[in-house]
Amino acid sequence: MKQWLKLNPRDTVAVALRPIAAGEAITGLNRPLTALSDIPQGHKIALARFEPGDMITKYGYPIGHAANAIEPGEWVHTHNMKTNLSGEEKYEYVPDLHPISYPPRGLTFQGYRRKNGGVGIRNDLFIVPTVGCVNGIAEQMLQEFKALHPDLGPFDNVTILKHPYGCSQLGDDHRQTRSILLDAVKHPNAGGVLVFGLGCENNVVAEFRSLLGDYDEARVKFLVAQEVGDEVEAGLALLEELHEAAKTDRREPVPISELNVGLKCGGSDGFSGITANPLLGAFSDFLISQGGSTVLTEVPEMFGAEKMLMARAANEEVYRSIVELIQNFKQYFLSHGEPVYENPSPGNKAGGISTLEDKSLGCTQKAGTAPVVDVLQYGEKLRKKGLSLLQAPGNDLVASSALAASDCHLVLFTTGRGTPFGSFVPTVKIATNNELYAKKGHWMDFNAGPLLETPMADILEQFIAYVIEVASGRKTRNEQNDVRELAIFKTGVTL
Repeated sequence: MKQWLKLNPRDTVAVALRPIAAGEAITGLNRPLTALSDIPQGHKIALARFEPGDMITKYGYPIGHAANAIEPGEWVHTHNMKTNLSGEEKYEYVPDLHPISYPPRGLTFQGYRRKNGGVGIRNDLFIVPTVGCVNGIAEQMLQEFKALHPDLGPFDNVTILKHPYGCSQLGDDHRQTRSILLDAVKHPNAGGVLVFGLGCENNVVAEFRSLLGDYDEARVKFLVAQEVGDEVEAGLALLEELHEAAKTDRREPVPISELNVGLKCGGSDGFSGITANPLLGAFSDFLISQGGSTVLTEVPEMFGAEKMLMARAANEEVYRSIVELIQNFKQYFLSHGEPVYENPSPGNKAGGISTLEDKSLGCTQKAGTAPVVDVLQYGEKLRKKGLSLLQAPGNDLVASSALAASDCHLVLFTTGRGTPFGSFVPTVKIATNNELYAKKGHWMDFNAGPLLETPMADILEQFIAYVIEVASGRKTRNEQNDVRELAIFKTGVTL
């Protein structure tokens, strides 16, 4: 394997592709260079001398400045560099669009056509508690249902969308909880839904039902525990009705243009912006070229790279929406007295990411090169084909749940450190490096590590084929491990 990789001709640092020992010659440069210190895999090595305050460039953009003098060959990290970011910024609409497109290929996947014209990639049974008080009873129902139907019959998975909310919430928190649960009930991956309430919560089941609008009454049932004698028996009867209604469901060929894909990263490392995130960016460009849709979220991890996204706004209205998205999330931090740039995480730093700009420039690689066509608020569903941005935090569970709620059929999740979690839609975990994939194969679905030595075009073809397999029913690791979760964003007061 090569020692190092320079990501852009303008870069003043390179990334170590393997551990480099102090005193080791750095080969392949246009001048002799020796490592002055041990440089861990995924971390940065100085290619030039830096005086205090000098900009340090990676991905072709500044990722911070030198905190003190740095010699060529030194390890560049949090001990000798600092972020350039502070407070709020002023922005200007300067379009800079260079989309990469791919010719149409007429690809299809095997999906479920819904009565309302939508398409699902799973025929899942959801139990949706309107309040956290009934989570345990829902679990009892689920176990009895599984005892009667160990193979689940027409359903791919049965999931309780457990959460601790639905009562004692005010304002935005109450609306956000209700919105995400409404989104889940109407998700195209749901072949049957039981909405299950207690009866005294402020997320009133009758009001919740009225907010659903049009829905398939054969596929969505309601139960209020306080209104029946044996709630488990009553719930089981409704689950049997849903089971019967789904018996005739069959997969059929669906154009890949119907696919909605969420883009997410977590537990990032120094390879995230080199392998797995660029792979998602290439896939995003490919899917959009075929008429499909992708969604990028994690607003705090756009800080430091937001100007690139703003320059890709399809028009000035979208540009203004991106500015509002960024500024509002900065205000959210400031309103709680927290620093706007409290990032990257300890795990990110251990993996080689030094500043938020370093992290964000790598993070936004997932969005490829397509124009940004829309900006969604938390809890909103997709409206336009193409690349959309979604308001949500960086937290893995909350952001992935928001992507699922926006009608993404699956979430593509890159990681250099590894994570076992999954959202309530299939969550494809893509390893950034070979070591992680070998160590945590029971968590990981796809390995982007070979991109260090294999052309992107080859790996992209493998990845396209894999995503189509998942969309057609191949279970992801989180599904195989029976790990499917929901997390809802909370910002305010609990009574």
